Amino acid sequence: MTEWSLPHLLASLHDEIEAKLGLARKTLAHPTVKGDASEGLWLELLATYLPERYLARRAHVVDSNGGFSEHIDVVIFDRQYSPLIFTMKEQYFIPAESVYAAFEAKQAINTPMIEYAQKKIASVRALHRTSLPIPYAEGTYKAKPPGHILGGILALDSDWTPALGGPLIRALSLESNKRLDLSCIARHGIVAYDDAGKYTVDSREKAATAFLLELIARLQAMATVPMIDTRAYAEWLTRE
Repeated sequence: MTEWSLPHLLASLHDEIEAKLGLARKTLAHPTVKGDASEGLWLELLATYLPERYLARRAHVVDSNGGFSEHIDVVIFDRQYSPLIFTMKEQYFIPAESVYAAFEAKQAINTPMIEYAQKKIASVRALHRTSLPIPYAEGTYKAKPPGHILGGILALDSDWTPALGGPLIRALSLESNKRLDLSCIARHGIVAYDDAGKYTVDSREKAATAFLLELIARLQAMATVPMIDTRAYAEWLTRE
């Protein structure tokens, strides 16, 4: 009879993603191709293991005022309650109300890459988000205030020595619009912003698995996105 091992199953998940990221970095020469491969591997991981109420895509985020974010490598958004997911020429456009998290995927982290990720994630958080009261059988719930959008960076390696030391922490911003709440450096560990208002480093093997489980826990804590005001988007049909 086969004896299953939970530690082995969890370790195998990490080993698979680290091996694929390492192979992409080693064998793909062109930076754009290499970057696309890294993004694709993280998207594949999330598509496989996140609950089905969530989707993950490369995308721009759009709001009902006509604002757009920069292009984001990984956008995690609600599918169950999101009626407006636009596509054009294989590009996804996600309404801001539907977004739970935004991540940038890089081969390695360093100060310029962190600043780049902070800027792009801030472009998502700056967008306007509507929220309507929610009707139910016995009345109406108050409109849910839009919550904080999770942000982070996903990478295989670090250009620093030590990989997750002081230079990394100093590069991270505490400003809410630039904050990288949860990041994974697959070969070294995860970095998370905690409830005490500071960054903590979890240096461990099998970081990709630890990241995935922590991400799911944080998504669960966020509950459901606000109810989108579709009429606010419909107003653009009358504009030229």
